[in-house]
Amino acid sequence: MGGEPPVYIDANTPLEGILQYLSAAEAGSVAFFEASVAGIPPVEGVTTSVAKTTGVDGNEITLYIHRPDNTDGPIPGVLHLHGGGMCILDAEGPLYTRWRNDLATRKLVVIGVEFRNAAGRLGAHPFPAGLNDVTSALRWVNENKGKLGISKLVISGDSGGANLGLAATLKAKREGRLPQIDGVYALCPYISNAYVQKSPALQSLYENDGLYTPLAVVAATAIAYDPNAENADNPLAWPYHASKSDLEGLPPHVVSVNELDPFRDEGLGYYRKLQAAGVQSRARTVNGTCHAAEINFMKAIPDVYHATLGDIAGFAYSL
Repeated sequence: MGGEPPVYIDANTPLEGILQYLSAAEAGSVAFFEASVAGIPPVEGVTTSVAKTTGVDGNEITLYIHRPDNTDGPIPGVLHLHGGGMCILDAEGPLYTRWRNDLATRKLVVIGVEFRNAAGRLGAHPFPAGLNDVTSALRWVNENKGKLGISKLVISGDSGGANLGLAATLKAKREGRLPQIDGVYALCPYISNAYVQKSPALQSLYENDGLYTPLAVVAATAIAYDPNAENADNPLAWPYHASKSDLEGLPPHVVSVNELDPFRDEGLGYYRKLQAAGVQSRARTVNGTCHAAEINFMKAIPDVYHATLGDIAGFAYSL
């Protein structure tokens, strides 16, 4: 407190210490993300713009719109949600801007959402602030489909962004708004909240603890998102806990996981739940990669990066 943040945090760290650590981690990510895209040739054939909308909580939400040039008629759209455990990072930085630009070159209109975080410079706004912002962005896109030139809409995100995309879909069903969503593409979803007491059903929590991020830090991050643990098994906060009745009738899903990721098995577990509920769905495992590797290490593994982008586009066009 008041000094340098600890090297690591865990579930026993006071909330103020967790928030301090996450702010430092967010600041440290800036140089990493800049290096991740440095030297890559600029994207051509995509026009970007910015829109604003007012959220259900009365806050302003910024939307980053990426549109491919020379399109003929409506094309699929992707509502993109960045990673960061619902707690840190942003949509406007170089890493996710590059991701959206490259996704747009696949003939997709891509809209990045600057939702509120539970920590960092866009915090501290714990659950359900970020989810409310995604719901508001979803409403805006649907109201402006004609202007945007969108035919079908996919929600897609990685890690915490995948959590919010899955949760926004569950919330849309509860509120009778499922027609707003035509498909969901979840990358390395962070959705179980089984990080303090590891679940034996999720063996990747044991196998891959410490690869990329220690689970002790993940457990503390989950506390920042839901400080009083009032939503520990609420599927809108942690979609892994969705019941069969929650999932029945949802639009088509793709769940993509990384082999060497602690969250691998919760993503595959969610896919199996979708299958059991009769939801059109498929899963893919990106072998030999850690959490969100195809985004964070796009320069090192461009083949995997472009394969994932192509798979998202193929899914959008299949709807």
